[in-house]
Amino acid sequence: MSALLVSVAVALALGIAAYLSWKRKQQRREDLMGFGLQYGLEYSRQDTYGLVASGFHLFTQGDGRGCENVLSGTWQGLPVREADYWYYTESSDSHGNRSKSYHYFSVVLAEVAAVVPDVRIERENVVTWLADRVGLRDLEFESEEFNRTFNVKASDQEFAFKLVDGRMIQWLLASAQAGSFGFEIRGSELLVYCKRLKPTALIPLLGTAKAFHDHVPRLVWSEYGRQGERSTP
Repeated sequence: MSALLVSVAVALALGIAAYLSWKRKQQRREDLMGFGLQYGLEYSRQDTYGLVASGFHLFTQGDGRGCENVLSGTWQGLPVREADYWYYTESSDSHGNRSKSYHYFSVVLAEVAAVVPDVRIERENVVTWLADRVGLRDLEFESEEFNRTFNVKASDQEFAFKLVDGRMIQWLLASAQAGSFGFEIRGSELLVYCKRLKPTALIPLLGTAKAFHDHVPRLVWSEYGRQGERSTP
């Protein structure tokens, strides 16, 4: 009898946990839809754009990944798509039991009127520090404060130094005070990301994407801008 009660209690607890998880997801969808209506962004529960296939480094992490809850439209004139992104890593214990660890992000992809090489700008952390120790060293800039704060990797170093000029460095350092954002730019797209935010807290993320775009140096637009679509900060 006691074993039966325990089984019922476990099943009840699992049922309650599943319901609460569903309820949280449903509330987030409704809140994101409301945010989109307020700011003129279209909401889609599923990623119909194939954002994960865009080739950004963040979208290659983990053993599985996906995007959902996509908002699309323009933010202060900049074409954007904002989404919930997640990836998981799998591991097993000494008994062969497998488990998954999930990581959740809010991401913004913005269109840029240029075609550029890959550059990643992320906050310096233990992972980036260890990568530097095994040979994947980041680029060094004249600002020691910037070098301590950010880790920059690029497929084309010459382009990276054109992109991250003095004005961009000062803005990135200022942005680091406002939140922990990561940046990737490749082809004609810009990715800005951070740990998952509540729908009511998405404005700083969208604003950061717009500000990064506006701080791209004129030299970049001049040399890499698409004909007839070059932007002027």
